[in-house]
Amino acid sequence: MNIFLYLDENTWFHRLDPRTKLIGMFILFMMALTFNHPLGVGSVTLFVFAIAVAAKALPNFWRLRFILVLLTVFSTVMWPFFAEGPTVLWSWGRLQVSQESLLYGLAMGLRLSTFVGSGLLLLSTTKNEELTNGLIRLKLPYPFAFALSTAFRLVPTFAGAGATIVQAQISRGLDLESGNIFTRAGKFIPLAVPLFIYAIRHTNLLAMALESRGFSPEHQRSLYLNPQMRGGDYAVLIVLALVWLGMLYLRWQGYGAVLPRL
Repeated sequence: MNIFLYLDENTWFHRLDPRTKLIGMFILFMMALTFNHPLGVGSVTLFVFAIAVAAKALPNFWRLRFILVLLTVFSTVMWPFFAEGPTVLWSWGRLQVSQESLLYGLAMGLRLSTFVGSGLLLLSTTKNEELTNGLIRLKLPYPFAFALSTAFRLVPTFAGAGATIVQAQISRGLDLESGNIFTRAGKFIPLAVPLFIYAIRHTNLLAMALESRGFSPEHQRSLYLNPQMRGGDYAVLIVLALVWLGMLYLRWQGYGAVLPRL
């Protein structure tokens, strides 16, 4: 089972400078925050999906399809109870659901899925060392870049260890399929103990390995990778920035807002 998100493909998106991908992901986040109408946010979601198709990152989107769908559905169901609109469709005491709050909830679900999809697109097309290199060249503090890249490196490792623990317990007779959802969730609690022990032991070994090699985040260091921003990188950033500015102008003119105050 492949537990890493990076997909080794030769696409134009893979060849972009990591700084372009990081800044582009930030602009995509801003695009998703610009509108709060489902049509506006949905257009950004489709835009991210189109980039994923061009970058051949769809296998990772399919792997995390349940998370993306759950984020959208959960937000669509919960947000209508916290946002108020003038067109009330149902009320019970202080609880009420309006047409505007339903649309707003759907937009927030699409926004969350767009955030996750944008990050997934970055991790599907960027190696961990390229991501660290890009963060450092963007003048972020080295401890922050190192901690973030280490987290991305450890998450698949812990996911693989968790899958191994679950398979080992199933081979010993653990039944995770019977019972209601609460019973099945309770069966996963004992499985978390060996995973926590593994995580603590692995982190401790990593810390000892770094100390034994004289690691210090304050030291001046050179970089093995030396990517250069090319014309395609600047063109991508200019197009994204222009699209975002156009969306800001539309929002300023009153478009793309189902609840203007939010």
